[in-house]
Amino acid sequence: MPAPIRQVLIGLGVVLLQWLVFSHLTLWGVVPDAVLLYVAVVALRYGRVPGAIAGFGAGLAVDFLVFGGFVGLGALIKTVLGFVVGIFRSERGEQLRFDPFTAFLGALVLATVHNGLWVITALLVEDTRTLFAALGLWIGGAVYTAVLALAASLFRRS
Repeated sequence: MPAPIRQVLIGLGVVLLQWLVFSHLTLWGVVPDAVLLYVAVVALRYGRVPGAIAGFGAGLAVDFLVFGGFVGLGALIKTVLGFVVGIFRSERGEQLRFDPFTAFLGALVLATVHNGLWVITALLVEDTRTLFAALGLWIGGAVYTAVLALAASLFRRS
């Protein structure tokens, strides 16, 4: 199967997992972002443009299916982050593998930036400023996503 078609099907699967499984695994109102991890892997394997395309498509699908309120905000943030992460494209491409520490640390940094942009924008629109939004959604969501990346890296194929 050609790589672009395979990546689209994997992206649809990740969006469905986010919608059907991960959106129900809330801890204090925070959910892990599997779609962000998928966008990062596509960007690291294939580069900036595929990462941006994956970020836009998967982000828009998640905006419609999961969040509903800010349609387009997740797509915009994931597009920008897919492009930026794609700058650090690996030379190994398809054979790229992550050890658990690298997966955790990379996901923590990426999710902190992603959640920060999302929380700041959402708080500006809703005009609310709470400690839960700053710590819970921003940092808690980043840690939860990083733990998901750690778990996923433990079940990788050799």
